[in-house]
Amino acid sequence: METLHIIGGGMAGSEAAWQAAEAGVPVVLHEMRPHVATFAHRTGDFAEMVCSNSFRSDDDERNAVGLLHWEMRAAGGLIMQMADRHQLPAGGALAVDRDAFSAAVTEALRAHPLISFSNEEVTELPSSGKWIIATGPLTSGALAESIRAATGAESLAFFDAIAPIVYAETVDMSVAWRQSRYDKGETEEEQKAYLNCPMTRDQYEAFIDALLAAEKTEFHEGETAGYFDGCLPIEVMAERGRETLRHGPMKPVGLTNAHKPEEKAYAVVQLRRDNALGTLYNIVGFQTKMKYGAQTAVFKMIPGLENASFARLGGIHRNTFINSPTLLDSQMRLKSRPGIRFAGQITGVEGYVESAAMGLLAGRMAAAEIKGATLPPPGFETAMGSLVNHITGGAEAKTFQPMNVNFGLFPPIEAKGGRRGRKDRYKAYTDRAKEAFSQWLAEQS
Repeated sequence: METLHIIGGGMAGSEAAWQAAEAGVPVVLHEMRPHVATFAHRTGDFAEMVCSNSFRSDDDERNAVGLLHWEMRAAGGLIMQMADRHQLPAGGALAVDRDAFSAAVTEALRAHPLISFSNEEVTELPSSGKWIIATGPLTSGALAESIRAATGAESLAFFDAIAPIVYAETVDMSVAWRQSRYDKGETEEEQKAYLNCPMTRDQYEAFIDALLAAEKTEFHEGETAGYFDGCLPIEVMAERGRETLRHGPMKPVGLTNAHKPEEKAYAVVQLRRDNALGTLYNIVGFQTKMKYGAQTAVFKMIPGLENASFARLGGIHRNTFINSPTLLDSQMRLKSRPGIRFAGQITGVEGYVESAAMGLLAGRMAAAEIKGATLPPPGFETAMGSLVNHITGGAEAKTFQPMNVNFGLFPPIEAKGGRRGRKDRYKAYTDRAKEAFSQWLAEQS
């Protein structure tokens, strides 16, 4: 049987390798780390989490991301299996111990009898064989240049920023308190999954002043800062208006200061648990391109973090993706070279879950093709189908930008009744999607 080659051992590549191997197809997983490093990665493990330790909402009844979780679980996804195994309390979100998670994914892949590995950097787009390119936002320069040469398309790039991580023991808990927004969560642990640092109006205004004045990382000549709106650096948000952060990651709603319940905070900075031990917390929504010295000074202005120590400061890296609606067919294959599929963030989906889901689809499609069949994508009333439909033709090619899964990508369902009606409509979306996705899986058995 022909071997499937996969370039990239991130979320998409790991899931693609697992799905293809589980279908009985031999796989070679090519991952240049740790022999060739990237700016953002720390290890050579597969599915390393770089930006955050959260897979976002796990609500599969009224949230599109939670629905995508459900579909991946139903399809036997490795990423969701290991995320569930190494879950941390995070209110209604699915957060994981990032090191334990990636180690478990690595162990599972290395133990699979049909998966072998190569650490050689692939610098050119292959001209023969069956391949999946899942190199993510940090595609090496040489391979990116080869992709551009083969497709005749200009590269599209934006900059993705990394949020800082704080040692929990250095947070002043006489100022900060534990609470998830609106006390969300089934257990007390989930209802207290976040640390909250309150700000008065004067403190907030001083913080914004410092943020705007701080020294920022400069871009290289010829680079432009086309940020994805879902992952804006905080200083870019602040530049859009002094109140932007207070209505974004620093919004004070749904929170009551346990130390001063009668006082309403003007703004609140939240920190989310980042590992199983509870020793590390990341500052939620605080992606930044400030220089390291400036970060330390500005973040220590946050009440409760005056004496904080940082396990990791924020950073910024280039994020590359192709114009998928122009270049890919409905099977996620490169139209000019149908032996090559693309998967993950390089296709223009945004987020860990979305990237892994596109890897799941590409792995199954490639395995079916190698075995002499054609696997149609799930209907676009499903979360997975809506995403692949978006990147392979549903999006406007001229304005194509990275996209998270959302109900706006689904065929509409009408429901009336204001806010309550909206909740019912979301439930109708997920009910319809689960039925369609279950049918798609049943047709493969």
